[in-house]
Amino acid sequence: MDSNAIDEVILRQIEVALMEDIGPGDITSLATIEDKPVKARIVAKSDGYLAGLPVASAVLQILDKELKINTIKHDGESFTAGDTIVEYEGNARAILTGERTALNYLGHLSGIATLVSKFVEKIKGTETVILDTRKTTPGLRYLEKYAVTCGGGVNHRFGLYDMVLIKDNHIACGSITVAVKRVRDFAAKDDFERNYGYPGDKLNIEVEVETEEQLAEAVACGVKRLLLDNRSPEQLRALVTKARSLADDLLLEASGNVNLETVRAIAETGVDFVSIGLLTHSAPSSDFSMKISS
Repeated sequence: MDSNAIDEVILRQIEVALMEDIGPGDITSLATIEDKPVKARIVAKSDGYLAGLPVASAVLQILDKELKINTIKHDGESFTAGDTIVEYEGNARAILTGERTALNYLGHLSGIATLVSKFVEKIKGTETVILDTRKTTPGLRYLEKYAVTCGGGVNHRFGLYDMVLIKDNHIACGSITVAVKRVRDFAAKDDFERNYGYPGDKLNIEVEVETEEQLAEAVACGVKRLLLDNRSPEQLRALVTKARSLADDLLLEASGNVNLETVRAIAETGVDFVSIGLLTHSAPSSDFSMKISS
C-alpha cells in the first residue's frame, strides 16, 4: 500500500475521521502554533509489526498537500521501542492537527499486525494458515484485513458476496443437502455474474459441520471446504481423520475459542486453517508518538 495510491473509499474514511476530530478547526494549534514549516517523526514506544503507515501519512497529506515524507520502516516490517518509523517535513499546524488521527490509524492497524504475528509464530512448523474473520470494526474492514496480512496472516472472505459459508442457522432450512442445493441453484441464475462480478460456478462453498454424520453429508454434496467450530483438539483430530478418509482434497478450517495458548494444539490436529476473530476485534493498539522539531 502506498500513500499516493490509497483508493477513494479509504480517503473518504480518513476525511470523515478528520472531520470527527477537527470539527470547525483545531483551536489549540490555530491559537498557539505559528504557520511555519517543521520537521516531525513518528517513534515507536512498543515492539511489534508495522501496518497502516501509508494511511497515517495520507492523513497528514490531506491537511498539507506539500508534505515531504521519508519512510524508514515499511508495513510488514518489525519495529522495536525507540525506532523512528517515518520522518515528515511540512506545515506545523497541519501536522499537529492530524497527529492524533494518524497515530490512531497506525497504532490500531499495527496492533492487529503484531497480534497476528504472535499467532503465526505459535504455529511455526505446521502447515496450518492463520485466517481472519468478518469480526471487524464497521467501516474499517479493508484496512483491518490488510493489517492481518502485514502480520503474516491470510484473509478469509471479505464479505457476504465473495464466498458462501453455510452455518447451523442456514441448515435450519432443512439439511446440509438442501442448503447446498439452494446455494448452487442461486449461483446458476442468469444474473448471478452480473450482480456479483464472477461466474456462479466459481463460487466457493464452505459448510459448518459438528458431527461425523454432517461431515459425510457435506462431502457427499461435493463440498470441498468444511468449518469445524468450537471443537476440542481431540474432537478436531477425530473429524480431521474422518474427513481425510472420505476425500484427500478437503480444506478444513477450525474456529472458536482460539487464543495464543490453544492455537498450537489446534494446528497440530491437521486442519488447514485456523480462523480467529480476536485478531481484529480485540488486538491491543501498538504505541507510537509524534516528535516535532523546528
